[in-house]
Amino acid sequence: MYFLYILYSKLRNKYYVGSTGDIEGRLQSHNSNHSGFTGHAGDWVVVYHESFEKKEEAYARERAIKKWKSRKLIEALINSAGS
Repeated sequence: MYFLYILYSKLRNKYYVGSTGDIEGRLQSHNSNHSGFTGHAGDWVVVYHESFEKKEEAYARERAIKKWKSRKLIEALINSAGS
């Protein structure tokens, strides 16, 4: 099982979109002190995820969402899951 996930950091007031086969492990990695985009905040939480059978499907969904380049669309997606 593979996942598309969206993280949110209250400290940075930002979203991060990614894909993985291990959400918990990936979240720990994002919250570690490193030099990447998610580094140094340490407060990332998973606010949305979708499951896929194949790695390629999860990655394709990640790329599609990143192409939106729209916080409003990402927030609408997150909010639609709560409905």
